[in-house]
Amino acid sequence: MAGEIKIVESGVDHPEEACGIFGIMSPDQDVARLTYYGLYALQHRGQEGAGIAVSDGERIGVKKGMGLVSEVFPTPDCLPKQKASLALGHVRYSTSRSSSFANIQPLLFRYRHGCLAVAHNGNLLNGDELRQRLEADGSIFQTETDSELIAHLIARYGHDNLIASLKAALPYIHGAFCFAFMTDDILIGLRDPLGIRPLSIGRLGKGYILASETCAFDTVGAEFVRDLAPGEMVVIDKNGLHAEQVLPSVRTALCIFEFIYFTRPDSNFHKENVHLVRKALGRQLAKEHPVDADIVTGVPDSSLAAASGYAEEIGIPYEMALIKNRYIGRTFIKPIQDDREFRVGLKLNPVRKIIAGKKVVIVDDSIVRGTTSLRLVNMLRQAGAKEVHMRISSPPVIAPCFYGINTPSTDELIAAQKNVQEIKEMIGADSLAFLSRQGMLDCFNLPPEGFCLACFSGEYPI
Repeated sequence: MAGEIKIVESGVDHPEEACGIFGIMSPDQDVARLTYYGLYALQHRGQEGAGIAVSDGERIGVKKGMGLVSEVFPTPDCLPKQKASLALGHVRYSTSRSSSFANIQPLLFRYRHGCLAVAHNGNLLNGDELRQRLEADGSIFQTETDSELIAHLIARYGHDNLIASLKAALPYIHGAFCFAFMTDDILIGLRDPLGIRPLSIGRLGKGYILASETCAFDTVGAEFVRDLAPGEMVVIDKNGLHAEQVLPSVRTALCIFEFIYFTRPDSNFHKENVHLVRKALGRQLAKEHPVDADIVTGVPDSSLAAASGYAEEIGIPYEMALIKNRYIGRTFIKPIQDDREFRVGLKLNPVRKIIAGKKVVIVDDSIVRGTTSLRLVNMLRQAGAKEVHMRISSPPVIAPCFYGINTPSTDELIAAQKNVQEIKEMIGADSLAFLSRQGMLDCFNLPPEGFCLACFSGEYPI
């Protein structure tokens, strides 16, 4: 491809995470503490803010703040105090434009039927249009979130109860969303008609849990029940769980990057284990693009399974040639973002005695801008690698996401501007290859039409 791409040093080189939701109704459990542990399990989905709302049956209290779960709730004493049987938690990722305390969720609203806490994962495509229309009609907004939009719609199209109000509001929202709502005495989960963002149901004792990933159930000792179906709403109250199809759904379009990058490897979606899928992606990548090398290594953490699959298939040793500093969080990185040369070095360190004199295959899950790939190749060469071959366990990312994942514009996506040979030269690798789209789909037991592949194809399901 012709054309130049501007390397944006301030941007990340992976899609930024979605948000994480954890909601629980259980009369015989410490729901605030369980939500705290559940959010810990979902921390990888959002690291800019965290919050927990609890209800004692009469009122809702909220504690939230900027930063990691451990920073917002440094001790158990920081959890909401009242004895409760209902809780709703959220970890947030946002763009820098909307990173502020006001946008940290759950959001708490008071309307004519009482209190309503709202948590959201995804993005409403008609959010700006709805906001302008509601503002023109006199609505006053306190945040920049889609969660506040749905609350305004619920209040505006109000009926005698929340369920009826929510059903009346749903035809007005379009996009990718998982919502969780909590009142004084009920918990509600809702998934968009295509199921782009995930939401699952778990059971703990006599209670039920809603979570963005099944790893949260394992953390709190809950049993996985099932995934919410696209367009389904579940209502959890003192009488149990009630499900209803409230939005028509003709197909599923689960975000395939949930498997490739975002999700913890011990989580499962639609009966597929994330770790096993990533390992299969690595095996398929080795079949399509083998290389004569001495060792294979992966980029911690999301690429390790793919790297081990690649090594097993090609028949050469898998080594932990890059070690991750697990105590470097976003809050530490942010104050020194001008020190670009140190950003990768702070997070990853090469094991020189493993790398020196070797022909190394490094497996990563994706290339977005190319800046991190360039630094990784340079890091391995400086550690004495004889050759560096980069393999990517997904197809080239050529289009931005509008469904709740922060990817750059097309102008900043390296694969939308350059071909594979040009990218190889830019990052300084001896060779570069991506997994084919068909090869990727062959690694799933799910039908190909069950995924959103927009970032790889530019064809959007909505």
